[in-house]
Amino acid sequence: MRESFIIAGAGLSGCEAAWQLAKRGVKVTLLEMRPDKYTPAHKTDLFAELVCSNSLKASAIDSGSGLLKEELLRYGSLLIKTAKECAVPAGGALAVDRQLFSCKITEIISSHPNIKIKKTELTDIPKEPILIATGPLTSDALAEKIIARYGKSLSFADAISPIISGDSIDKSKGYFMGRYGKGGDDYFNLPLTKEEYDAFYDALVTAETAKFHDFETINYFEGCMPIEVMAARGRQTLSFGPMKPVGLEDPKTNERPYAVIQLRKENNEGTAFNIVGFQTKMTIPEQKRVFGMIKGLKNAEFLRFGSVHRNTYINSPKILNRYFQAKDRDDLFFAGQITGLEGYVESIAGGLIAGLQIYAKLSGRSFYEIPQGTALGALSRFISGESGLAHATEDSYVPSNFHFGMLPAIHERIRDKRLKKTRQAEAALLKADMFIKENF
Repeated sequence: MRESFIIAGAGLSGCEAAWQLAKRGVKVTLLEMRPDKYTPAHKTDLFAELVCSNSLKASAIDSGSGLLKEELLRYGSLLIKTAKECAVPAGGALAVDRQLFSCKITEIISSHPNIKIKKTELTDIPKEPILIATGPLTSDALAEKIIARYGKSLSFADAISPIISGDSIDKSKGYFMGRYGKGGDDYFNLPLTKEEYDAFYDALVTAETAKFHDFETINYFEGCMPIEVMAARGRQTLSFGPMKPVGLEDPKTNERPYAVIQLRKENNEGTAFNIVGFQTKMTIPEQKRVFGMIKGLKNAEFLRFGSVHRNTYINSPKILNRYFQAKDRDDLFFAGQITGLEGYVESIAGGLIAGLQIYAKLSGRSFYEIPQGTALGALSRFISGESGLAHATEDSYVPSNFHFGMLPAIHERIRDKRLKKTRQAEAALLKADMFIKENF
C-alpha cells in the first residue's frame, strides 16, 4: 500500500475523506490554504466550516437528507457522528452549533497520527496522486488549471442568510414554537399581519442589491435563492415559502398569522439566530433598513450579514466515473461540492465515497461497487452521468441534493407519499447494511 496520499481542502468532504483513509492506516497530507488566504464566504481557519446555514436538514428517513445521513452513520462517517454530538434544537432537522462542530473536527483531524496538516494553497494539479476537495469556492489559480485541463467550468450564484444576536431580538414581539408543535422552542417566530407583510414585501423588492458583474447572469441554486429574487416571482411567493404560517398558530391568540418569519438558534445558548430562508444580496445598509422593519428586529445586531458568492463546479459526468476518479488519470480524484453534489450532507457523502475508493485503489483491490438503490450509490451514479436523470448528463449537468427520484421505484402500490418514501428508505438501508457487512 502507498504510504501517503494528498487531499486538498479541509472542508466537509476533505475532512471526511482524510478520516476514512487515516483510520485505515493511510498517511494523509491534508492541504488547506486558510488562514493565509480566505474564500469570499469563509470567516475562520477552522476545518469543516459551515459557511451558509447551520442546518443539515431533516432527520427522518422519509426525507432525502435523513436517509443519506442514516446511511453515512452506518458507513462510519466522522462528520455526521460529530454533527449529532453538536446538535442544537431544530425540530425535525439536524442543526449544529457551527463553532463547536468545526472546533471538534479541527481537533480530531489535526491530532490524528496519520494526518499531516500543511497550510498552503494548491495552485496547480500536482503530478502526485491527489484528491481535490477544494469546494465550490476553489481559488482562482487552481480553478484556472482545472479549466485548462478539462474545459470551461460551470457555476451558479449561492447566497447566505444573516445571523442576528439573540440579545438584540425583542422577544415580546413573537413566540417560540416549532412548526406543528414539533421541536418545542427550537424556533423563534415573528408573526406578520397582511399590512405588515405587504409593507415588508414592497421594501424588499425595491431594495438596492449588491452588484456582481462577473457572475450576475448565472443561475441561482433553487435551495439557496436570495429572498428578493424569490419575491420577484410574485407577491404571495414568500407567504407560501419561507414565510409560510401553516402550523405556527400564535399561542397568544390561537390564530394563524398572515405570515411568519422564523429564526433558528445557532447554538444551544441562543446567543445567535439565523433568519431561516432569508438568503439575500441586498446591500448592508438595505439589510439593516428592510429587516429592521420587522417587529422584533427593530434594534437587531447583525453578527453576519447575508451575502452572495459564486459557486464553481466541474462537469462531473464528462470528467469523473462513479468512483470519483478522473477518467483521464487514475490517481486523480475529486469530491465534495466541486463535483456538483449540492449540500452539506452530500459533500460529506462525496468525501466518504472518495476516501473508500482511494483506499481500495491503494490496497490493490477493485473499487467498491456501492449498490444501486442506496443513497450513496445514487450519488455515485449522479456525478458520473449514469443516473439517467435529465439534469445529470454532460450536456445538461446542474448541481443537485440527493432526492428520492434518484432511487428505483418500489413495486408495492402505496398511495401515502410518506409511507412510500419510508419503504424506499428501508429498502435502501437493507442494501447498505448487506454491502457494509460484506465489505468492511
